[in-house]
Amino acid sequence: MILPHLKRASSTTSASTLHHAPEQKLAEAVGLAEAIDLDVIDKFMVPLVSLRPGTLFGTGKVTELGKLVERLDLTLVIIDHGVTPIQQSNLEKAWNVKVLDRTGLILEIFGRRAQTREGRLQVELAHLTYQKGRLVRAWTHLERQRGGGGTVGGPGEAQIELDRRMISDRIAGLRRDLKAVVKTRELHRAGRKKVPYPVVAIVGYTNAGKSTLFNHLTGADVYAKQQVFATLDPTMREVKLASGRRVILSDTVGFISDLPTMLVAAFRATLEEVISADLILHVRDISHPETAAQAADVDKVLDDLGVDTESDKTLVLEVWNKVDLLDEEKRKFISSTSRFETQNPVLVSSKTGDGMQQLLDAIDDRLGQNDKIYQVCIPAAEGRLVHWLHANADILSHDTHDDGSTTFKIRVASEKQGTFTNLASKAGVRAEVVLR
Repeated sequence: MILPHLKRASSTTSASTLHHAPEQKLAEAVGLAEAIDLDVIDKFMVPLVSLRPGTLFGTGKVTELGKLVERLDLTLVIIDHGVTPIQQSNLEKAWNVKVLDRTGLILEIFGRRAQTREGRLQVELAHLTYQKGRLVRAWTHLERQRGGGGTVGGPGEAQIELDRRMISDRIAGLRRDLKAVVKTRELHRAGRKKVPYPVVAIVGYTNAGKSTLFNHLTGADVYAKQQVFATLDPTMREVKLASGRRVILSDTVGFISDLPTMLVAAFRATLEEVISADLILHVRDISHPETAAQAADVDKVLDDLGVDTESDKTLVLEVWNKVDLLDEEKRKFISSTSRFETQNPVLVSSKTGDGMQQLLDAIDDRLGQNDKIYQVCIPAAEGRLVHWLHANADILSHDTHDDGSTTFKIRVASEKQGTFTNLASKAGVRAEVVLR
């Protein structure tokens, strides 16, 4: 059973703030539960005027829900909201079932999805951080009264402190291991910068189609399914663009509304790729009724990570995915008005492949702000330089002359301009910069 609750909006809430509709939140909560193969017997919303510190719900509602739990013979109740340790303990006593809040549910999903050692370390760190404050629930059957003149704790208290110490030691060990992961990633990034290959990171709300898009662009076979948090472990592939520029495309974990802070912190090692990216592709499910609210959630996580998208508008390229799910009228409307959007989005379908070349061109253009257009006449004997142009530059035009030489008009990526001018100089040909 899933019980998302509604809290009456405060009078100070900004009218411009984007909120998720209750029905959509309920549907998302069901999707989260189904992601770990739970059978959802019942689902509904419980309107609340205020939150009770001891039980979250009022006394009457706790009793009413308890009768429903008993009648349906449930073993688990999910509350799509943060629940404090004492609230969880009291509700489990009242209903005689396991209670899981939103954070606990997301942690369960992450625990099942993580495949690599790094992913498992991150999930375990987040899970232990979450559980550390909830140990009181596990030892309520033991004596909690103090003895010995108030200086010695009872056995229950001693067990709690022992477990907390063990968890603290394990958390410290996990953090040391993750520091090593961060260091390794930094070395990898330093190595790429020597090449250098720009990094393009894919971000977006969970289930927006990021991994399917990644597979289309790279020819990879990353696990992609219509499922929340299908991807947890980062995947990186090289992609060659029309300009000859080679980029590293990075697929990352999906974001979600109310993403637990401990998860953002734990996955920071993975999300470092986003922080240091040369370009971020923000993939949006444009067919979703709450695409704007989902985009706001992603922007918030980026802001929490310290990614300054406000001061650098060229850092993010919006990719409006799943246009194949739109009816013709809606698609035409979006196509005709999207050019007025501040982010100038690219419309694609990761399912059909529609718009993929336009996306690659948009990535090339965004990264190619400092590219140069050259005109160069290469003698027939300089086949090595011609071969380099075909492999590393975007050949805009070419004209072969009677003496066998060829005049090329090419676009060269900023990171390869030094190599090109050196090769041209050694070949004894002049490379002239021309206007676009």
